[in-house]
Amino acid sequence: MKTYSARPAEVEKKWFVVDAEGVVLGRLASVVASRLRGKHKPIFTPHVDTGDNIIVINAEKVRLTGKKRDQDIFYWHTGYPGGIKGRSKGQILDGRHPERVVEKAVERMVPRGPLGRKVMGNLKVYAGTEHPHAAQQPEVLDVAAMNPKNKR
Repeated sequence: MKTYSARPAEVEKKWFVVDAEGVVLGRLASVVASRLRGKHKPIFTPHVDTGDNIIVINAEKVRLTGKKRDQDIFYWHTGYPGGIKGRSKGQILDGRHPERVVEKAVERMVPRGPLGRKVMGNLKVYAGTEHPHAAQQPEVLDVAAMNPKNKR
C-alpha cells in the first residue's frame, strides 16, 4: 500500500463564511486554522495547501473570556532603543482595525514559513457583517453550534 499525497491541482477549495459574533476567540481561531490548513479533509497532505477559503464576519463582536480583554497584550518593537510597545486586545477591538485580533489568533495557530503564509492568504476577516465575496457563494460554517462552550 502506498501513501497518498495530494497534488495542488487535485485540491478542491470551497468558500465558507463564519459569523464570529459572541464566539470565544480561541475556539473560533482553532476551528478556522484547522479548516484553512485542510486537516478536516481525508486528502490532507502536510506540504500542500489543501485547505478552504474562510471569510470571518463580525470580528469586532468576538468574545474574550476572563480578563484577557485588558491583560492580554500584543507587543512589538519599533527597532529603536527602548522601543517596545504594546496594546491590549480590548484596545485593538475598540480601535480602527478590530479584525486584527482574529487574524493574529489564527496566524499563531498556522505553521510558520512559506506554506503558512500562503494559507493565511486564504483567510479574509471583516469587522462588520458586509463582505465582497458574494460571487464565490460561500457556505455558512456555524462554529457557535459545534460546541456549547463556543458561545459562552
